[in-house]
Amino acid sequence: MEQLLRKPLFNEHGDCEVIHRRMINGNTTNLNDFNNMKYTWVSDWYRQAMNNFWIPEEINLNQDVKDYRKLSLAEKTAYDKTLSFLIFLDSIQTANLPNIGEYITANEVNLCLTIQAFQEAVHSQSYSYMLDSICSPQERNDILYQWKNDERLLSRNKFIGDLYNDFMEHKDKEHLMKTLMANYILEGIYFYSGFMFFYNLGRMGKMPGSVQEIRYINRDENTHLWLFRSIILELQKEEPELFSEAKIEVYRDMLKHGVEEEIRWAEYVLGNEIEGLTMKMVSDYIRYLGNLRSTSLGFGILYEGYEKEPASMEWVSMYANANLIKTDFFEAKSTAYAKSSALVDDL
Repeated sequence: MEQLLRKPLFNEHGDCEVIHRRMINGNTTNLNDFNNMKYTWVSDWYRQAMNNFWIPEEINLNQDVKDYRKLSLAEKTAYDKTLSFLIFLDSIQTANLPNIGEYITANEVNLCLTIQAFQEAVHSQSYSYMLDSICSPQERNDILYQWKNDERLLSRNKFIGDLYNDFMEHKDKEHLMKTLMANYILEGIYFYSGFMFFYNLGRMGKMPGSVQEIRYINRDENTHLWLFRSIILELQKEEPELFSEAKIEVYRDMLKHGVEEEIRWAEYVLGNEIEGLTMKMVSDYIRYLGNLRSTSLGFGILYEGYEKEPASMEWVSMYANANLIKTDFFEAKSTAYAKSSALVDDL
């Protein structure tokens, strides 16, 4: 396998001409020049991501404190396990993105990865704020570390975590590509049953502050999905040997594995015990997402008959729109901080 070149931090002999810039194994100067970008989509991405800035503590959780104690046992279990899952993955994202950035030799793309790492840290802060607000210190710690004690949750996290670790040990093109796909699966499939669970609570009139926190996180994750899709599409042009029929089948299998993991997790955490949701609704939606992620990379349909968003789940997109004005229940304060339209999840 062809090894990746780790970019030097200071490179006086780096290429200054944009035409010579490459996503990997390029000769970068690391100069951040906002006027000369090879990957022109970065400009729109950067502005969108910067306009997404938000502060978790500015969302009022007073109603959530009351609602949390009134949740059904199934809802509380799902809330706790979903938070444990999301906290861990956002934490590992924060840690792993710099590892990827060491081998990305397009400086404008590294700017995006740096912003994403910051946003993942904000997400972790948001989950911590949610737990600190609604839970006792012991409950908080129990939820934070469920991923270590719940075998199903640990197994689910290992799929992504082991792929990230493999790249740490094998710095070659194929392992990088698998890491990029793992990131794409995490951002584009893994998070969605969790987001969907919170949005369902919202439409049942429960946990409004948590729902709003998730909407802002979801908006950020859409930009992260856009970023990794764009990186993979650029590599298709620059590194075609990574996209042979055999390798694409490996990536398709990874996507399918992600979908199947998500459905198994939903059966374990949600089942048919959550008001407003059934497993058929959830599994149909996740298979649809798998198709959407695959076709967005040009890899074709994974699941015949799931090409369109299920009518039973159209409400998810409405709740995911973080830019809809929502008034704080107690302060009559707008919590829509966005300065620009949220990215529509049609990637």
